[in-house]
Amino acid sequence: MEDIVFDHEQKPGHGADDVQRAAEQADEQGLLFTDDVSPLPSDTGYRGPTACNAAGISYRQLDYWARTGLVEPSVRGATGSGTQRLYSFRDILILKVIKRLLDAGISLQQIRAAVQHLRERGTDDLTRVTLMSDGASVYECTSNDEVIDLLQGGQGVFGIAIGGVWREVEGTLAELPSERTSEEGEQVASMSDELSARRAARNAG
Repeated sequence: MEDIVFDHEQKPGHGADDVQRAAEQADEQGLLFTDDVSPLPSDTGYRGPTACNAAGISYRQLDYWARTGLVEPSVRGATGSGTQRLYSFRDILILKVIKRLLDAGISLQQIRAAVQHLRERGTDDLTRVTLMSDGASVYECTSNDEVIDLLQGGQGVFGIAIGGVWREVEGTLAELPSERTSEEGEQVASMSDELSARRAARNAG
């Protein structure tokens, strides 16, 4: 999209006081980069309701975004009757970023372009990205200098540090059910579902 700007180039001409104020503002908003994120869990999947809970979205949104290809479950899709979609940690991270952008008034068209760009990045690279927006355009920053420059220029009205979202999602998912993606894990999950169904039937009776 032409409105979306990536790899923002710093503009010269800002004074030291402006830089300091912008740096303090960025720090207060949690937009500067840190390296204290945990490794990505590689063998864990999360069902739709869990993904919704962690991302703060409705199931209707989750289903619509999956059907339109915005964010599809990368661990396991619903390929047949009775199968459960499983979302990865990275999927849920992107879902939460989308929710933040929507709340900031960013158009779904721009969000789709931004998500596609994020998808092309490696997982480790995601934590080195801060998305900034002035409500009309989305800018990708990969350094603290770029974040500060956008704040100085008035283009950084709203920001999302992906590393910060990562930690939020990680904290939420730690308290929610997950499933191992191995065959053994799927068998355990199936047994758990069966026990839950029996318990519900007993309570209903």
